[in-house]
Amino acid sequence: MADFGGWLMPIEYPGFGVLAEHVAVRERVGLFDVSHLGKASVTGEGALDFLNTALTNDLNRIPDGAAQYTMLCTPTGGVIDDLIAYRNSANDVFLVPNASNTSDVVAVLAELAPAHISVKNLHNDFAVIALQGPLATAVLESIGVQTNLEYMNFDRVTIGGVEVILCRTGYTGERGFEILPRWQDAHIVWEALNSAMKEFGGVVCGLGARDTLRTEMGYPLHGHELTLDISPVQASASWAVGWKKESFIGSEVLRNERSNGPRRFLHGLKSLDRGIPRAGMSVKDSDGIVIGEITSGTFSPTLKHGIALALLDPSVTLGTLVSIDVRGRESSAEVVTLPFVTSHVR
Repeated sequence: MADFGGWLMPIEYPGFGVLAEHVAVRERVGLFDVSHLGKASVTGEGALDFLNTALTNDLNRIPDGAAQYTMLCTPTGGVIDDLIAYRNSANDVFLVPNASNTSDVVAVLAELAPAHISVKNLHNDFAVIALQGPLATAVLESIGVQTNLEYMNFDRVTIGGVEVILCRTGYTGERGFEILPRWQDAHIVWEALNSAMKEFGGVVCGLGARDTLRTEMGYPLHGHELTLDISPVQASASWAVGWKKESFIGSEVLRNERSNGPRRFLHGLKSLDRGIPRAGMSVKDSDGIVIGEITSGTFSPTLKHGIALALLDPSVTLGTLVSIDVRGRESSAEVVTLPFVTSHVR
């Protein structure tokens, strides 16, 4: 167990471990308790239009019953948080921010919202359980949940006699679902899914596997690839910005950065030796000049070598050979395209 965003979280579970949990998700199915994730609601006439003046992405791109990855930026383009917005209606949007940033997100939105729009922190009202892996749908079907949800769509279903929000999304790169029961019902839903999953060779998974899985996909983690000093453009997340919108917080700075080119850009690094890159390590070119820094790094259980995400000088191109300072020893790596492994989310 370890502190994570103010919550005591499992790194790995007894009897399994990070490697086994990782492999289970890639090959079969795994179950994560990620209830530390924040929850908030924005309701009232014109709630969606209000959020579109604050968040980077454009909620008009999706219909009711769909979810969208988006960000809340500062006026200078830094990222306060990246989050998922669930569009219930034009007057009702449910948000899932990161754990430690929930109060900041709610505070910023509440301060900006007109009087008739309510912004509520629901962090302890809902739990979040993630069922991830190629057999996730089969697990749900085995307990009577029939769903033909498209990626990033959600519905309300019953699991273990409890009504939950079921969304076809996740943070692993595999087909999966995130399930949001009311907090007081979470243990019922967890036990129902855990019991059903065992018939499919599934295991419960901790933050260790969650991190190796998301790093293989090149998914950002706030505090690493996205911070108050790292913009969506630098983090290769321009796809989550509604550039055609008239304005949103930080839009002027981000448009200028997009037009002129960022001072650094997120790339993938593939280790060419036994070195395991970690966050904070320096990246150098063939002349020994520092050209960037690792933001996330790990051993890839799927590929069996080290991988990393790194913010590098904009002149760096795919295929470039670099070196990483791994605790005083130079480790060779290649700049590669992301993700490191094939996505199966759709």
